[in-house]
Amino acid sequence: MPELPEVEVTRRSFAQAIAGARIESVRVGKPLRWPLGCAPQSLVGRKVLSIRRRGKYLLVDLDSGLLLLHLGMSGSLRFSPDLPPPGAHDHFDVMTSQGTLRLHDPRRFGAVVYAADEQAAVAQKLLGGLGMEPLSDVFTYPAFEAGLKASRAPIKQVLLAGRLVVGVGNIYASEVLYLAGIRPTVAAQRIGPQRARRLFDAIRTVLARAVELGGSTLKDFSSADGMAGHFQHEANVYGRDGAPCHHCGSAIQLLRQGQRSSYFCPRCQRA
Repeated sequence: MPELPEVEVTRRSFAQAIAGARIESVRVGKPLRWPLGCAPQSLVGRKVLSIRRRGKYLLVDLDSGLLLLHLGMSGSLRFSPDLPPPGAHDHFDVMTSQGTLRLHDPRRFGAVVYAADEQAAVAQKLLGGLGMEPLSDVFTYPAFEAGLKASRAPIKQVLLAGRLVVGVGNIYASEVLYLAGIRPTVAAQRIGPQRARRLFDAIRTVLARAVELGGSTLKDFSSADGMAGHFQHEANVYGRDGAPCHHCGSAIQLLRQGQRSSYFCPRCQRA
């Protein structure tokens, strides 16, 4: 599933190229997770101002309204002036004066939703409950520490929930907890100030490095210009169950938490 680094890498790969483009036509394929919320033809003639990101959502700002894009479990975007004809899994095309933006999504858990503005009910439903952006100045240690103290849930679950901090998906949660030396099963409120600070810093470090490396391509992720990610080659624990820890040599272990896989080193992450 594309996580924050993959979505941010996708944004950066086409944001500049599409800025200023005028929408010439819109093609809607098979139904996605949620309805578009407007007649496709009503988007024709509008100008693309910018591309932003909030959590795992891409926000396409138009001169009137905006589109909220989510890649779901297996979605990806392409932007090019010469894309081939749409295939069976290409479910949304925005043809502009500067190229076509296409959503490819074999499982159709992704979405493209129109909202008049960010205060519209549909936008608030999708964005209103999201936590702090970890790569921005709104991510502050006092607020993060207070959020940890308020939760009895396992720290891995707190990170995945997205209500305290957004975008720390399954891959990066395992890597973050390894770097901070915290076992994924420990209750959030049991994490003391020193370890909480390490965790706060690890979130920034891991996500920034993942963006720098183009995200993680475990199956078929690539950015809007077709580039694969390489963070998976630097993973310390994720996907390495049974392999030796790079630091202490202990075998990396795998456990299931809420139907998700958690990877950790039993020696480096004792508690």
